[in-house]
Amino acid sequence: MTIPTSTLDATAVTPLPEAVGRSPGQLMWLRFKRDRAGIGAAVIVLFFFLVAILAPVISMVYGKDPYTLYGQENPGLLNDFGYPVGANGGVSSQFWFGIEPGLGRDVFTQLVYGIRTSLLIAVVATVLTSLLGVVLGIVAGYAGGRVDSLIGRVIDIVLSFPAVLFTIAFMPVVENLFVRPDEQTPVWLRAVTLVIVLSAFGWAGLARLLRGQVLTLREREFVEAARVTGASPARVVFRELLPNLWTPILIQSTLLLPALVTAEAALSFLGVGMIEPIPDWGRMFLRGTEVYQNDITYLVFPGVALLVFVIAFNLLGDSVRDAFDPKIKR
Repeated sequence: MTIPTSTLDATAVTPLPEAVGRSPGQLMWLRFKRDRAGIGAAVIVLFFFLVAILAPVISMVYGKDPYTLYGQENPGLLNDFGYPVGANGGVSSQFWFGIEPGLGRDVFTQLVYGIRTSLLIAVVATVLTSLLGVVLGIVAGYAGGRVDSLIGRVIDIVLSFPAVLFTIAFMPVVENLFVRPDEQTPVWLRAVTLVIVLSAFGWAGLARLLRGQVLTLREREFVEAARVTGASPARVVFRELLPNLWTPILIQSTLLLPALVTAEAALSFLGVGMIEPIPDWGRMFLRGTEVYQNDITYLVFPGVALLVFVIAFNLLGDSVRDAFDPKIKR
């Protein structure tokens, strides 16, 4: 059988599809986009951050703030016992989430600004915690010897230390050192102290993880080749080691933030966190446990908001981990 020459020429001329290379970041993004749970969690997390950032705008559009005592200024909103007169905690078109028992503040703006307060403290603490963990973990793993032994013992002490008990005992000491008995504790002092305490007890886990990673990487061929060519320790760390550590750093930081949000809320619930009149998730929980028998609605809104945020951020962290390392099976 004879094949026409025109057919051969057409087959020979047809160009093959060009292979397109993708970077590790592009591959990670493609894997992440296929995860519907991760995309949904990212949307929820982004929504919470937008609420925190736009809290003043939301308050202005809504027409209320978290500090005004609406229930005491407007007769008929609270009964003689200080509880909302309206059903479901006073939920209405005027007060979307009702009003706070006792003081009569607006619950919706309290929740919006409470999200802002908790996220701000948690984000700053996450950044500081990650920096401490990265620096100490890399230094311990790369330096080795006595430096590694010293940092390792510090990590063991921090991980075994009762952080909550120390914080409860530490906060009054700070106030006595910087605030006179006849003065009120500044809000910035409480915020800075919370950030320092959360960071001081949160870095050890990340440092231990990175130390193990660096101990493995420093024996690899590309690190040895960099040393042989005369590269300085700083160049080896920043050019050879750090690019191979971004995956555990990002994954651990993603999982760390919701843990610090709940830790900050727990400290405020215990009375050693943010103080009045700054809105805070933890203090809303504390007030809700005091009035839940007569007004369960006040406890529902912050509880559902915190639960949704923590679950969404944990799902996001799992999705980021799976996108970076597709070999991991849930």
